[in-house]
Amino acid sequence: MDLDKPQPQPPQQPEGCLVVAFRMPVRIIAVVVVLPLRMAWDALVVGGRFLNDLLLRPLGRALHWLYARVLTPIGQGTAWLLRHLVVVPAVALYEWVLAPVGRGVAWLVGVVGRGVGAVLYWAARILLVVPAVALWTWVLAPVGRALAVVAHEVGAALGHAWRIAGRISRAVGRGLGTLLRWIFVEPLRQVYRTVLTPVGHVVRDAVLRPVAEAARLAGRAVGQILAAGRDAVRQARADLRRMFLGEPRPPVAVDRREPAGRDTRTLGSSTTALTKD
Repeated sequence: MDLDKPQPQPPQQPEGCLVVAFRMPVRIIAVVVVLPLRMAWDALVVGGRFLNDLLLRPLGRALHWLYARVLTPIGQGTAWLLRHLVVVPAVALYEWVLAPVGRGVAWLVGVVGRGVGAVLYWAARILLVVPAVALWTWVLAPVGRALAVVAHEVGAALGHAWRIAGRISRAVGRGLGTLLRWIFVEPLRQVYRTVLTPVGHVVRDAVLRPVAEAARLAGRAVGQILAAGRDAVRQARADLRRMFLGEPRPPVAVDRREPAGRDTRTLGSSTTALTKD
């Protein structure tokens, strides 16, 4: 069965040999890969059409015959019975019995509730509100105002006392600072200026500088002694080397100057003064 109709192809442009040679293997591979999938798809399509024609469509028509001839009349009859046996009596019961009874109960409850509410309102007002207002007006408000005045005055007094105490504290601190300066600082400064400074100068000039100069001289003498010792050790080592190994050979002088005249090296020839016979 041919399921696909060939579609007209647009005119193609001339292509090169390389494109044609590359296209053929690719198309062969694509056909090998896609062919099993396409055959499976065509088989599924044919099987679906066969199943639809032989089973699903007759079954659908049968279910539609059953719904229209059996289920619909049964549903309509059931609805009619429910309407006349349940809905209509329930509506009549609600309109003629329950609604009047409910309105009467609501009116009675409203009347009783308004009466009870009025009684409770006046009872609460007489027993709670009036005493509370009187307590607030004649006791709490005056006491609160008195406490506010007392707190304001106490706060102002504390603030004034804090400022005065700060001034006194600063004056006492300045006095103590002046007293400590005249008792300790000034005598110590005078002692440092008149006694310790001259003594320090004398110690520096008479003791520290000579000691430092002596230390420098001693260090210099020690350095000279160490240098003399190193020279003596070096001389002794050289004497021992000459005693065991003999006198070293004098170095041979090598003349590194350029040869003169015809023996000089030239840039144009391959023969140099060092390689010439």
